[in-house]
Amino acid sequence: MLFCALKNSDMQKNYLKYFFILLITLTVGCAKRGTITGGAKDTIAPVLTTSFPKNRTVNFNDKQFKLVFDEYVKVKNANKQLIVSPPLKYPPEILPYTASKTLTVKLKDTLLPNTTYSFNFGQSIEDYNENNPYSQFKYVFSTGAFIDSLSLNVKIKDAIEKKPDAFVSVMLYEVNDTFNDSTIYKELPRYITNTLDSLKLVKIENIKAGKYLLIALKDNGNNKFNPKTDKIGFQKQYITIPNDTVFEVELFKEKLPFKAIKPTQIAASRMIMGYEGNPKNVKVVVKNGAEIIPSLVTQFPKKDSVQVWFKPVKVDSLQVAVQKDTFVKDFMVAIKKQKADTIALSSNYTGNIPLRERFTLNSGIPLVKFDKTKMSIVNKDSIAVPFETEYDEFEQKLIFNFVKEPLEKYKIKLLPNALVDFYDTPNDTLSYRITTKNTSDYGNLKVTLENVKRFPIVVELTDKDGKVKATAYSDTNPIIEFLALEPNIYTLRIIYDDNKNKEWDTGSYMEKRQSEEVIYFPEEIDVRDNWDVIETFNLQRTK
Repeated sequence: MLFCALKNSDMQKNYLKYFFILLITLTVGCAKRGTITGGAKDTIAPVLTTSFPKNRTVNFNDKQFKLVFDEYVKVKNANKQLIVSPPLKYPPEILPYTASKTLTVKLKDTLLPNTTYSFNFGQSIEDYNENNPYSQFKYVFSTGAFIDSLSLNVKIKDAIEKKPDAFVSVMLYEVNDTFNDSTIYKELPRYITNTLDSLKLVKIENIKAGKYLLIALKDNGNNKFNPKTDKIGFQKQYITIPNDTVFEVELFKEKLPFKAIKPTQIAASRMIMGYEGNPKNVKVVVKNGAEIIPSLVTQFPKKDSVQVWFKPVKVDSLQVAVQKDTFVKDFMVAIKKQKADTIALSSNYTGNIPLRERFTLNSGIPLVKFDKTKMSIVNKDSIAVPFETEYDEFEQKLIFNFVKEPLEKYKIKLLPNALVDFYDTPNDTLSYRITTKNTSDYGNLKVTLENVKRFPIVVELTDKDGKVKATAYSDTNPIIEFLALEPNIYTLRIIYDDNKNKEWDTGSYMEKRQSEEVIYFPEEIDVRDNWDVIETFNLQRTK
């Protein structure tokens, strides 16, 4: 019994001792409560420790190479970031697809003999945890006895836009016995690099000496020129390597030759016809056998299509003959019973109209007759305002030209039969009210042009989205004024209008013709209300 009592007493003491130790531990822990941190954020890019075969190997004859890093890495957007020069027909496979310290690049093409290959990984290799990129890493090898070491510097611009596109490919085609102008449509270039998402100046490296065609493409990634979808820039003269010149290439979208796509009926007496190229002045004849059906062609709004309007006729099909330039083709179009179009007129402005703008009516059906005696414009004092009208048939727009005064109210009225549409339907009474603001609500811009190389010129103001907001044309005068501008941030550019058609014209690769020259004012122009802005624009172009 005494033994049991002593034992129980010892156990109680031990329990008490353990209890106090636990209590002290918890108390200290609570007193030091805080956030556990992992230390400073890792901002260091992964480091390549070795490669197999080693970088810049000669007499390369393997089907793969390996890259070993000091930490786990992953590959991201290799389809965009990895640039292989000369380009391969089949993209290499990079394994594994998960994070690893070793990347294996498997080659699926037969390599050219005596050729230096460059694999620029761009920003595609990142560390696994913090996404730090191993920027612009290049793995180079040669299937011959030496590494080609020549290079070429190229500056990329857009022919009409202020900023060039991202991911523009810059290419060299070797000018040899098999080369001709059509090679870029069918064959891969000899050397290639890419601007990726931000570069404007690029360097093509590991080139051998020779004669080359320099081009740039904003394409779909197949490294061949498709005029339907791609932008192109080129140097007209062949380039001889070595060369320490910084060459400039301006990209443009070619104007395609006109081509019509088979029309389809979309209303009782209306078809829609897709096209490539410029549809202006296309000739369309609608026939029922030998009978010619009266028709009109207008633009389909915001689409690469035109509308073919024809007089109502009860038939199962119609023949549509289309002709423009060298394109000539006949189509047969099935005609079914469909709902007829109805006349609808809408104005481009309701309420306030800017002083610079013209009041316009948009017609849902082409208009063919106009009676100005049944149209009127009066101001707030009911005084008649002189006006003229013009009709843009292709765009289906009736434009009213009149002098607008500040702080004025206008009522535009069209009595019945003022307008008659293509289907001989007259309008009902139409009335529109517009107002103008004070001149102090607008700003003015005066630009003095210096060192103009030649006239005529087109001067344009664009907004932040590149939309043209104001245009001026000059045959001789270097002083340009834009009055009553809406307050905005503008970009100013001039176009050397060499063919005198009052618009910018693109280039042509096959014709070896560059786009008309465009020069941007280097700064944005802030036009505020009740301000007069005066700028001097020196057009002396710097490379």
